[in-house]
Amino acid sequence: MRILGIDPGSRVTGYGLILLQRGRLQHLQSGTVRPPPRDDGNRRIAYIHAQLARFVAEQRPDEIAIERVFMNRNPGSTILLGQARGAAIIAALSHCSALFEYAPSEVKQVTVGNGRADKQQVQFMVRVLLRLDKTYALSPDAADALAVAICHTQYRHGRCPPTAKAKRGLRR
Repeated sequence: MRILGIDPGSRVTGYGLILLQRGRLQHLQSGTVRPPPRDDGNRRIAYIHAQLARFVAEQRPDEIAIERVFMNRNPGSTILLGQARGAAIIAALSHCSALFEYAPSEVKQVTVGNGRADKQQVQFMVRVLLRLDKTYALSPDAADALAVAICHTQYRHGRCPPTAKAKRGLRR
């Protein structure tokens, strides 16, 4: 099963594609979508949508997992993040019917064992869990996206407690 994880952001959106086969995880591809910094908010959202839609169409993941938006102190930032997330959802659902959502704290808890882990801890554990060489260039945003995909594999196979609050099975 090919699983795409997405960590939405209005300035940098991370993506990570993994393969789950016979209970083992394998890194296939990861990276970031970075809209041109001079673009206004609407053009950034369109750019994120176009890039993710092309990636999803090319890679054809079986399932997609995306991180939920958390409330930020700055309402404007939260709105921009929500718009980027919406663009990612539309791009995902245009080529894949299975979309699952996870809260940032759930992703960190499953991946690192601490729901308040920082980006460096997530990045380290993603490297360990996917057996990535230390020389592999893994950005924090791509690592977060891979962590979302890893989190999904754990929920998918019942390795997480039933009290967890992942919203599963958003289908078109």
